[in-house]
Formats: sequence, structure tokens, C-alpha cells
Amino acid sequence: MAMEPYNFVFLVLLSLLAKPAVTHSSSCKFPAIFNFGDSNSDTGGSSAAFGQAPPPNGETFFHTPVGRYSDGRLVVDFIAGSLGLPYLSAFLDSVGSNFSHGANFATAGSTIRSPNTTISQSGASPISLDVQFVEFSDFHRRSQIFIEQGGYFEKLLPKKDYFSKALYTIDIGQNDLTAGYKLNMTTDQVKAYVPDVLARLVKTIKKVYAEGGRYFWIHNTGPVGCLPYVLDRFPCTQDQIDIYGCATPYNDVAQYFNLRLKEAVVQLRNDLKLAALTYVDVYSVKYELITQAERFGFEQPLIACCGHGGKYNYNRFMKCGTKVKVHGKEVVLAKSCEDPSVRINWDGTHFTEAANNWIFQKIVDGSFSDPRIPLKMACHRSEKASSV
Repeated sequence: MAMEPYNFVFLVLLSLLAKPAVTHSSSCKFPAIFNFGDSNSDTGGSSAAFGQAPPPNGETFFHTPVGRYSDGRLVVDFIAGSLGLPYLSAFLDSVGSNFSHGANFATAGSTIRSPNTTISQSGASPISLDVQFVEFSDFHRRSQIFIEQGGYFEKLLPKKDYFSKALYTIDIGQNDLTAGYKLNMTTDQVKAYVPDVLARLVKTIKKVYAEGGRYFWIHNTGPVGCLPYVLDRFPCTQDQIDIYGCATPYNDVAQYFNLRLKEAVVQLRNDLKLAALTYVDVYSVKYELITQAERFGFEQPLIACCGHGGKYNYNRFMKCGTKVKVHGKEVVLAKSCEDPSVRINWDGTHFTEAANNWIFQKIVDGSFSDPRIPLKMACHRSEKASSV
């Protein structure tokens, strides 16, 4: 029996309504990455400004120090590689850098809020997020002036349209939380300033958007209460330590920060109509790795691979690579462990290449993202993302 015309139209409309709100079959073609962050994504900024990260940093993959606080590659390196892009050169590194496919403005110790202490006093970098934006803005403007001159500038600087097509990665905030504890603040006092920290982050994202940035991949902060340097420097009572050995108060602060960050990203989606903002829950990924280490082939998740002494093989006065003189000869005291490939924590603060790779493999497919889209699709604005 022939179908009535109006029944056919009704079925077509019904099938369209049954489909997801937004579907995308094409992968994004990100020509560049611009990264803002701290030591979790620093590829040489701090080393260029304040002195090279010493051996054995870089030993696993690069076989020499390359400005990363790890034995090898960072998550941002794996992100670049998966998109077919070269590893990011640090904006502050003037030697051997190539910015044709982006730049990295992150430095170790960076915070979102401007620090009111020097780097020698607290370890906080003066290259806070507002400074990183100034660097980016200046780079954006001046790179286009120089690229017009042609020659080798065309090979070293990004094309004009790359800035609107690039992926903007953001991984910062951890140092803002620990900064309060270094000033002997209580957990409630640290939580109290989190809204101000995030207001400054939002302001910076809006500034990047005003300069043409459209695609943002934003990591939340990890479980700081599981880091050896936090466990060593900010001791807790036994009832504040969870069954895995992590400090609950510091993880609670991180989770509060992440909750408010996600709310901020949701609001940004309303404010920035042309932007695609992806919130990435690296906290859950890192906590799963640390608490289920043996299950995933790792060991001693709370013990630094590279360090010296103490319960966690961490001493903030003898960090990874520290040398001492013995009978007039320099000897490395804070050495690397025998096999970093089965370790999670590198130096008390940062992750090993093996751990960074594991984390990347968990987040690349979008399983821990909001909206749940893979990295290669992060240029698409999805109506399935969380909303206010």
C-alpha cells in the first residue's frame, strides 16, 4: 500500500529529531597550538628565563634536558603529535625555536593570579597568566609584521589565519591553590579566593577570543593531594589521608576549583557564541592512575622517581638533578630511578613520560571531556555540552 505524502513527511521529520543535536563527521585541521599554563605543560619557558632544568630531566625520550620537568614528553607534546604538529617551542626560548605551528607561553611555577612574592621566595613564576596573554598578544601582532618580510620569517612564524584556526590549550591553576597553603592559609581560606582566580582566567580567555581565538581545550587541575611535594611540605593528620595515601583536604580544594571552573566554562559558552570550549577532566584520569597504579602496570605512585631522601623520595632543598661535591668532584645526589617507565611521579611534582602518555590516551577520545568529543573534533561547538 502506498504511503500517504503527509505520513512520509512526518516520518522524515521524526527521524531528524531523533538524531543528536549536533553531529560532525570531519576532523578539525588545527594548523597550530597556543598553550597557556604552568610546569605541567612548560616546554622550555622557565628554563630559558631562570636556568635549564638539569639532567636527568629529558633522559627517556630526548636523552638530554630540553626544558621539560619530566624524563620525557608532556601531555601537550602528545597533543601536538596526535594533531600532526611539531612539539611547541617556548615563547621565551630564543635559541633554535620555530613558531610556525604555534607557541608555548607556559612556565614552571606560573599562576593565574599575579604573585606577590618573588620566584626565589615562593617558587611562583612572575610569568603569570596575565603576562602570558601579553606575550601572546604581542606575538600575534609582531609575528604578522615580520612574516610579511618573507624569507626565513615565513618558515618560523605562523600564518595570519592560523590564529583563528588554532587550538588554544590551557592547563593552569594548581599553583594558585598551593600558594595559599605556602602562606599558612586554611583550606576554607584557599577556597574563598578560588572565585577570584577563576574570574581572572575567564577574563584572559575572553581576551584571547577577542584576538580571534575560537577553539579552547581546557584542563582542570589534578589531585594535588596525591603529589609527593604536597604530602611532604604540608603534612596532614592520619584521618585526613585516604586509603590510597593521598591528602583529602588538598584534593577537596582541587575538586572545588574544578567544579567552579566547569561552571565558568559553561558560562563562557553562553558569552562567546563563536567559541568551542572543551572542559577536560584530567583530575579523574590522574586520580584513577595513582590509586589503581598496579592495575595499569605502574608501581609506587606516591614516590618520586627522581629525588633524594624522605618518605616520598622528595626533598625540596635537593630536587631532581641536585649535585653535591664529594672530595672536590660533583656528584648527582638526586638521581633518577632505575625504570621511569613503570613510575607515575617523576620528581615529586610532575609526571613521568609514561604517565603523561597514559593520561593523554585516556583523554584524547573525549571520554573525560564536556562535551564528550575527541580532541580531533574540538573545533566543533556542540549543543550537547553542559549548559546553565
